[in-house]
Amino acid sequence: MRRRTTGGGPARFTFAVLIIAVPLLLALLGPLFAGEPGPRAASFTIGGGHWAGTDFVGRDVWRQVLLGGRPVVLAALTATALAYAVALPLGLISALTRRGWLEELLMRPLDVLLAVPSLLVILLVSAVLTPGAGGLALLVALVNVPDAARTVRAAAAEAAASPAVEALRMQGETWWRMAVGYAGRSALRTLAADAGVRLTGVLYLVATAAFLGVGAEPDAADWAVMVDRNRTGMFIQPWAVALPALLIMALTMGCNLLFDAALTRRDPRPRPDRPPRPGPGPDHPPTDGTAPGPRRSEKSSP
Repeated sequence: MRRRTTGGGPARFTFAVLIIAVPLLLALLGPLFAGEPGPRAASFTIGGGHWAGTDFVGRDVWRQVLLGGRPVVLAALTATALAYAVALPLGLISALTRRGWLEELLMRPLDVLLAVPSLLVILLVSAVLTPGAGGLALLVALVNVPDAARTVRAAAAEAAASPAVEALRMQGETWWRMAVGYAGRSALRTLAADAGVRLTGVLYLVATAAFLGVGAEPDAADWAVMVDRNRTGMFIQPWAVALPALLIMALTMGCNLLFDAALTRRDPRPRPDRPPRPGPGPDHPPTDGTAPGPRRSEKSSP
């Protein structure tokens, strides 16, 4: 039986790494090469020592790009990690518990929060409080907990109902061994795929919140803030908007491609256009060029 590789193989993985490497390197190492701020020039101009032009207050766009990626990336990674830190125990407990009231107690409040749009929750909280970068990461993590917990529960529920878990219970194994050692490992591929999609959504939510002025100062060095504040001069000096917007797009698209490529594995199913090749047998002659021998009867003649 022939096997085929799905998802593009190493070429797709390499392509994803190349896409995501540029924004990640700029975000993590950019502040080390930003240097001291120079004198400000006229707003939305190109040239005069500013190869990417100036922004709405005359600052060098390239220097702002070098400084503006770290807040977006760190906030997105922190929010995703915090969301799973809460969602994993909630989902695993709900999947493995035999007490229906405990599952209802854990999941029904999350359903209420899930019914409210994520961005609306962030805007409502920011109208009362003034969250900084850390507060924005906490808010984004909070609105992602319900969906992540339901995904964890759904992924672990099938493994939790399997005979293997019942056998572990009869052997007196600990809850940690059953939940993490078996159910969690069985759902690992599903959770890894969900993490890639969720990180993309978190990046979008963090960038949108910063675009609306939540968690960032109006003139902060932030890719999303740069898109918002410089859009008035987009047709005069497009690099002030295009550079940060392209980097955010590359980061989100690269995350999805990277997780998809990392989860690629060999598909054990045969290709639909190629039926399994029959082997030598009583109805199929051998393929080595030799003539088929006489068939033996099951009973020898007397």
